[in-house]
Amino acid sequence: MIRGLLLAGGSGTRFGGGKLLAAAPRDPLPIGVRAARSLLSGLGNALAVVRAGDAALARALREAGCEVLESPDSARGLGASISAGVKASRDAGGWLVALADMPLILPSTHRAVAGALSHGTKLAAAGDATGRRGHPVGFAAEFLAELAALDGDEGARSVVERHRAWFELVRVDDPGIFVDIDTPGDLAGG
Repeated sequence: MIRGLLLAGGSGTRFGGGKLLAAAPRDPLPIGVRAARSLLSGLGNALAVVRAGDAALARALREAGCEVLESPDSARGLGASISAGVKASRDAGGWLVALADMPLILPSTHRAVAGALSHGTKLAAAGDATGRRGHPVGFAAEFLAELAALDGDEGARSVVERHRAWFELVRVDDPGIFVDIDTPGDLAGG
């Protein structure tokens, strides 16, 4: 089974805090819940990695249907959150890494990237017709040790770069693969 990892452990400092529980003007659902629902709809499962003690976000994501891992490691950054999620799901056949501040990604995009992994691709990410890479990013089970060793805020970019020969861009018609919410002004488009 490809395991969905929803990374929701950031502090949202550029947003002013509480980013993943904020809602866009045209949609009353919080950003993190929208991202979770898309991942769940496209993949059928999601393990949300949140900061330890972020009870309100953990509750909202559980109510959306996610399993939740409260990780003290998330305070160290994206890489540490990926590591925690991978370690908690070692038996997975691979991982689809999605960001909770990217609520506009379509469920079909999650399905397409996971499908590439299910058909033998080792590394995959959503991209557009121009070849520009977006999110989510998928990793086969062979990357367990490398993903579990991640730390800090770099994410898994180093893993993708080291294994570029195995990388496949999954072309989708989904502008949401490039839209992340970093500031309150970004909500206007969401």
